[in-house]
Amino acid sequence: MIAGLAATAALALTLTGCSAGTATAGAGSADAETATSLTAFGDLAALEKAATAEGALNVIALPRDWANYGAVLDRFTEKYPDIAITEASPDGSSAEEIQAADNLKGQDTAPDVFDLGLAVALTSTDRFAPYKVATWADIPDALKESTGLYTGDYGGYMAVGYDPAAVPAPTQLSDLLGAKYKGKVAINGDPTQSGAAFAAVGMAAVQNEGTVDDFTPGIDFFQKLNKAGNFLKVDPTPATIASGETPVVLDWDYLNVGYGKTLEGQRDWKVVVLPGTGYAGYYNQAISKDAPHPAAARLWQEFLYSDEGQNLWLAGGARPVRADAMAAAGTIDAALFDELPKAPTSTVVPTGKQSEAAAKLLGEKWAAAVQ
Repeated sequence: MIAGLAATAALALTLTGCSAGTATAGAGSADAETATSLTAFGDLAALEKAATAEGALNVIALPRDWANYGAVLDRFTEKYPDIAITEASPDGSSAEEIQAADNLKGQDTAPDVFDLGLAVALTSTDRFAPYKVATWADIPDALKESTGLYTGDYGGYMAVGYDPAAVPAPTQLSDLLGAKYKGKVAINGDPTQSGAAFAAVGMAAVQNEGTVDDFTPGIDFFQKLNKAGNFLKVDPTPATIASGETPVVLDWDYLNVGYGKTLEGQRDWKVVVLPGTGYAGYYNQAISKDAPHPAAARLWQEFLYSDEGQNLWLAGGARPVRADAMAAAGTIDAALFDELPKAPTSTVVPTGKQSEAAAKLLGEKWAAAVQ
C-alpha cells in the first residue's frame, strides 16, 4: 500500500473466487455501476438490498492486523451475512492491487475495491469509479479527489518500533546508523511499491534536513544504513518480530502499536515518533470501475466512512479521516482518540505532485542505493 497527502491534511492528524457477478435485474445493478452517491439508490436500505442481491464482495491487500482491518471485515460480515467477502492477497502492495485488477478484468474474482497509497492512486485513476459517500462533507477537501475517484480513509505518523531487549532506545534517526543496530533495522516493503516503505524514506528525508520536495536525503540515509550493515531486507511481520529477526521496524505508528498488542506477553515492543519533523500520510479508498459487485463495493465504502467504520480504524490505532467532524459531533471514541501516540509539533504531508516526484526518484535510485 504507497502514502502521502496534501499539506493541509496535517490538520486532520494533529487532532490528537466469488460467483455472484453483478446484481440481477431489478436489484439496481445498472444504477450501481454508474452510481456516484447514495442518492442514486434512493437511500441506504435500497443500496443494502442491491448489495445483498449481488451476494459478494472482493477485497484485496487488507491484512487483518493492519489498522484493525480484521475487525472491520468481521463487522461488515456480521451486519451483512448474505454478502460473502473474499479476501485476496492480504499482504499485497498497492501496485499489486492494480495489477490484479488489470489481470482479472472481466472476471467475477476481480477486486471490487482498493485501499491504496496516494502515489499509486494518482497513476491509476482510469481504473476508478467516482463515488461520494454520504459523509463526504465531513472529509477535509485536502484528503479527497474532488469527484470521488479516491478518498483518504485513515492515517498516521511514521514511527520507530523496537525491542528494548535487543537495542537501545533510539532518540534520533541517526542512532540507527550505530553499531548496536547492525543487521537489525527493517522497513515494511519496497518503497517503490509499498506505501509504508515509501513513507519511511520520506521520514528519513525530513529527519535529515531534507523536504518532501526531494527524497534524496532519505535515499542517502538508507544507503548509509545499508553500507553500515544495519539495513535488514526482510519485510517485518508479527512473526519476524516475535522471533527476534526484525528488532527495529520503521512503520506507521498504528502498525507498530498493533505489533505490540499482538505480541503482548511475547515481546516488549516499544514505539516512538521521533522528535523533529514528523511525516504523516493517509491511505485512500477507491472503487474499481470494473467491479463485479458494484453495489457491494459502494456499500463497503458507506460502511467504512460511517461513524462505526471510522471508530473501528481508530481502535486499530489509526487516525480516521473524519476525526475532526466526529470529535465535534461527539461520535468519536474519545478514550481511543486520547490514547493515540503524541503528534509531533511539526508535521509534513506530501502533496500529490510531491508524491509523484518522490516515486519517480525512488524508481530511478532506490535499487542502486541499497543493492
